This record gives sequence, C-alpha cells and structure tokens, in this order.
Amino acid sequence: MSDRVFDVDPYAITTTRLADDRMRLIESMTSTGNAHMGMRGNFEEGYSGDTHRGTYIAGVWFPDKTRVGWWKNGYPEYFGKVINATNIIAVDIEIDGEKVDLFTGTHDDFRLRLDLRNGLLERSFVYATASARVHLEFARFLSIETPELLLQRVRVTVLDGAPHVRLTPRLDGDVHNLDANYGEQFWSEASRGMAPVPHLSLRTIPNPFGTPQFTVTAGMTAAAAGLEPGRAIDAPLQVGEVFAGALAAGGAAELVKTTAVVTTRDIHQAQHVEAVARLLTASASRSFEEHLAAHTALWEQRWARAQVVIEGDDEAQQGIQFNLFQLFSTYYGEDERLNIGPKGFTGEKYGGATYWDTEAYLVPLYLALASPDVTHALLRYRHRQLPQAGHNARQQGLAGALYPMVTFNGIECHNEWEITFEEIHRNGAMAHAIYLYTRYTGDRSYLEGDGLEVLVEISRFWADRVHFSRRAGAYMIHGVTGPNEYENNVNNNWYTNYLAAWVLAYTSDTLDDLPAERAAELGVSDDERTQWRAITENMYLPVDEAMRVNVQHDTFLDKDLRSVDTIPADQRPLNQNWSWDRILRSCFIKQADVLQGMYLFEEDFSTDELRRNFEFYEPMTVHESSLSASIHAIVAAAIGKQDKAIELYRRTARLDLDNYNNDTEDGLHITSMSGAWLSIVQGFAGMRATDAGLAFAPFCPADWTAYSFTVGYRDRVLAVRVAADRVEFTLAGGEPLPITVFGEPRTVDGTLSVEIPAAG
Repeated sequence: MSDRVFDVDPYAITTTRLADDRMRLIESMTSTGNAHMGMRGNFEEGYSGDTHRGTYIAGVWFPDKTRVGWWKNGYPEYFGKVINATNIIAVDIEIDGEKVDLFTGTHDDFRLRLDLRNGLLERSFVYATASARVHLEFARFLSIETPELLLQRVRVTVLDGAPHVRLTPRLDGDVHNLDANYGEQFWSEASRGMAPVPHLSLRTIPNPFGTPQFTVTAGMTAAAAGLEPGRAIDAPLQVGEVFAGALAAGGAAELVKTTAVVTTRDIHQAQHVEAVARLLTASASRSFEEHLAAHTALWEQRWARAQVVIEGDDEAQQGIQFNLFQLFSTYYGEDERLNIGPKGFTGEKYGGATYWDTEAYLVPLYLALASPDVTHALLRYRHRQLPQAGHNARQQGLAGALYPMVTFNGIECHNEWEITFEEIHRNGAMAHAIYLYTRYTGDRSYLEGDGLEVLVEISRFWADRVHFSRRAGAYMIHGVTGPNEYENNVNNNWYTNYLAAWVLAYTSDTLDDLPAERAAELGVSDDERTQWRAITENMYLPVDEAMRVNVQHDTFLDKDLRSVDTIPADQRPLNQNWSWDRILRSCFIKQADVLQGMYLFEEDFSTDELRRNFEFYEPMTVHESSLSASIHAIVAAAIGKQDKAIELYRRTARLDLDNYNNDTEDGLHITSMSGAWLSIVQGFAGMRATDAGLAFAPFCPADWTAYSFTVGYRDRVLAVRVAADRVEFTLAGGEPLPITVFGEPRTVDGTLSVEIPAAG
C-alpha cells in the first residue's frame, strides 16, 4: 500500500518517516505490553502535536456513570472503562535550554523500530538547536521475567557544538483519559516521596457503585553516566530527578531508568513503597543489557512453541508475527483474574473490557500455542464470575446466567441496549469454549466440575429466554442482535437460535453421561431436562427452501439484497460514512453471522451447504468488524475457494499494519489478532480437532514457497510444514500421534511426509 507508514520487515515494525498527521497510528502500532501493564508507543521526551498518550495497568478500571436521559429498567448503572495510568516513560530532554520536541524542533535521520521477537522498542534521531547537533537514541522494554518492571535507556551523543544537556527522568501522574467526560481526572494523589526511591502513588477517585478503588504505585531509579545529578522533582503528581552537564563535541551521556509498578490488586497500599523499592533493589544487580537478555530468552521459549514461518512472503510473515507478538504481550495466562480486552494495552476504545471475543476467537489459538493451563485460566475467569452472570440475568427478569457483553468484574457495564441485552449469543460462546477445551485436551474434569455449573445456568437462561409459537409449533427467540451488529432487534437470528439449541443439547448430553447425583447436586430436575430437550428438538431455524440457505433472521430476505461492489468506494467504511439508520436498513453485513455458526459447527453441514451459504452471504459482507475476515477465510478454504481464503487472510493478518478499517489510531484490534493464525492453521492447513483427533487437509498459497507452524496437542508437540506439493509432520515431543490427513488415518512417530493432491 502506497500510504504505509511502516516498512515490510518480517520480524519488526520499522520506519524512517515521522508522519506528524499519523502519530496516533504510529503510537498504536508500536504499543508494548507484558500482561501486567502496557503502553502505547509514546515518546519519552513528550510530543506537543496530536497524540494519544496512554499507559494501562491490567485489571485497573473505573465505573463511570452511565449518562443516558432515557433510562430503562435493566440498564447497567455504570460504564466500565480502562483508565490511563501514571506516565512512567517520561524523560524530559533539554539541549542548551531548548526542550526536545519532534513536533516543533529541527531533526532528521529519524528511525523507529519495534522488535517483534522480544518487544524492544528503539528510536533515534538527530536533533539540531541553534548551537549544536546531537544524536539521541532510546530503547525500552517491559520485562516478562519481572512483569512489574519497565527498563529504559537514553543515549545522547554530541555531533557538533558543546551543548549543555539536561535529562529529567520522572513519574507523571497528571494524566487523563482520551474519552474523559468534560476533562475529568480519575486519579488523586495518594502519596509521593523521594525515599527510599522516588515514588508516586495514585488512587482512583471514589465511585458511588460499590466497586473497589485501586491504588497504583510507581517507583523509579535512574543513573546518568556523563552527567551530574541535580535537584529532585517533588511536586503534586510529579516525582523525578535531574541530571545535567556540558558535553563536548564527540562526548556522550547515557541514562538508564528502571521503573517498578504495583497495585492494590496484589499488594496492600501500605506495603507499596517497600514493594517497589525491593523490586528496584533486586533489579540493580543486572545491567539493562542483562535484563534484556533474560527477557529475550523467555520470549524465545514462547516462540519455540508458537512460531509460524512463512517462506517467500515477507508481508504475510510480518502480519502473523505482529499479531502473535501483540497477543502474547497482552495475555499469557499468568493471572486468572484477567481476560483479554479488544484493545489490550493499546487504547481506550471499547472501554478496555472483556468481550465474547476471547471465547470465540482466542481459545482455539491458546489451546494450540500454550500450555492448557492458559485456556483453563480463561475458563476459570468465567466460572468465577458466574454469580455476577446470574445477577445480569435477574436484571432482565430471567432465570439462569447471562454473561456480560462488556465487563471487568462479571457485571454488565455497557450501555447500548441493542448490543448489551440483545446480543445474547455471547452466552453460547462461553459454553462452546468449554466444549473446545474438553475436545482438544481430552480432559473432562473441568466440563464435569465447574464447567457443568456454567452450562446449567446458561441453559436455564436460554430456556427462559425462548418462547413457544403456537402458530409455528416451534420455539423462537425474538428481540435479539446477532453477530452482525448492522442489524438490531431482529427476530429469530439463525445463529442465536442454533447456538441456544446446541447449548441445551450439550448440557443435557453431559448430564446424561454422569451419575444422577450430579444433576441433583446442581438442582436440575427431570422436568427441566425434558424441557431442554423439547426446545432443542423444536427450535425454529429460518431456512429458505428455494435458495437452500439458512436465513440470517426472519425478515432478512425482505431487504434490498445486493453485493458490496455496488457501494461506491468513497462510502466505505459504512460506519464512518452512512447514518446508523441507513446501515440498519441495508442488507450489508458487518461480520460473519450465519457463517459464524456454520464455522463453529462445521461437522453439522455438508460442503455444499457451506458453499451455498458462503456464496450467498459473503458478497454482502463489508468486513467492517475486525472479527470477520478470518472466519470467512477458514470457510472459503474449506469449500475450495483458495484465492478468496488468501485474500481474506491478508486482510485479517494486516488489518492494523495496513489500517484496513481506518481506525487503528484508536488502538490495535487485539482480540481479532488470532485471525491470522486461525486462517493459516484452520484455513490453509485445514486443521480440525475432532473426536478422533487432529485432522489436516492442507494447501500452500501460490505466492508462498512454504509455511510451517507448531501446535501442542494432548501432551504432544507437532511441527507441520506445508509446501506446494507435500506436507511434512514431525513429532517434536511426546508419544506417537495418530492424525488424519486428507481423510486417511496416519500416525506421526518421527517425521511423516504426505503428498498434497492436485487442486480440483
């Protein structure tokens, strides 16, 4: 793409162009994180142009009052939002009294690089004042060895002149949310001081909703070789130190700043200062380079399990590497209290909360690329919040449990009615994640224990939410929004109805496989199970017999049906050009809806059924949800539409890299980043986890020489390499593994090579 800000580099994000008009995009793209905290790619020295400065701490949020004048019973009381935390990267720089600012100052030779193998963010440029030219170099990373730590290095080298240089590393608590109402601030200073280390504690302002207040404390140490220490910075919301001195031509100075961040999620506020001091003292035994080496070694362990290599296409390699790096920077299962927000640590859009994306899109990836404990932690997160899901259902006058559309603590905290209380299909995603975990790992202990509690309460919700139509002699679900959010308040969304029926059947089947005492423990009566079976067997599913397609909802076929290519290019994306009324009345589809269900339950449908539905719905799909392209890519591959699958892979893999939806400046699309991996592994390689084990039906995109990936499966590690004419499986760990390749049973014990049949 001609307007790309970043170069194509398989394992890095690099640019030599500082595009002032695209700074927020640059900041999003160079975001870093380590699951404990994260930040946008802001400049240490500050930037006076258009910018979105953001640092976010995992699990720290604020319940902002729902501001609507049309309050209805059942509305959530507050809108949960991630809050911008202490600016911990700040290092003010002055050259001969001039504050370095790339927006206003004279500079050249700008370079910016994010290493996608270990998260090292580096930047350099030459800065000129009236009397001197200096070369400035920055490096920083968030440690995955000690997640409370941020390590930074700043180097100043004089090229011309003999300037006076002043560096001020500091902690800045004067921060605001980009989406704040009327400039409000969500923090107040709890304490600050210079001993035993410079430290600043911020506490969230009181809220009227009974949710906990958070205190976040940051402490720092800094040392500057080549400069002298000066006065301390100790002012409201600010602490820091000054290092200054004159440097001759050819002279240099190096600042190393280490910051530790703790919260009341883990440590009582009274112990915060001691905790950050202890962390910083321990970190002082190693240099910046030694910390980086230890951090990189841990990243290498992750990549040994998860690396995807694409031969012959650097754009595609950069896409998958970028997506996997950002996902693992956001979540790696260390804390069961956490989940994965759609923007991760990269922005404030969507409030930074948890959506259904985790269960629908991320569970398959983590099952294959990390220990089963990572997915188990995600399941435990939802089980822990089962009481809150019960509260959400009771708010709507319904039985059972309704998992939230948006949450931090299990309570619904989103205030769009048509999304929050009509997009109830997310309840089914929770159940399907339990099913996937059980099928992939072969471990039924979670299903039969905590998981069954979740299934029963979700089933009770569905059984109460349906109604029986005497006219049709079938159960129906009215007043819903399916995955296609470009239609609201529809009746009998096919995906929602199918999913509800499946959940009721899955729960019933699970209970049938267990002793009767288990149902009694959960209070499930025979009458209740009979009702669930009746709903499953008599659920209304809209189908058009003439076209032989599943109908998205009752009145979808009454719309003006036409393909996306009839929309003028200057009217895309629709959500940035059309009124909401016009979008809702159109036939255009935001993301997979019917096809979402056919993807999840592919075994229930023939290849012809998949093809007919894909050919009907995909031409009307604008893919304006980041979750859309990957599902369509996988289905396209399954029905032999390889070119379409490849096209949609590029879209999902490079969604943010190429800013397809013109919204990456708000933050990266973290929870859709599994889409690139899903498109390769489930799409191109055709991998499926079946009752009989792993199955494959691979092809290699024509523009690629080959691709390879590794998956973990039931205590084995399997390496797969796909070339144009042959697929090779290598057992990298564990006992011999039975698999199915192109429908034929095989066993991998060492290396197995299979010829790929010619297409068609």
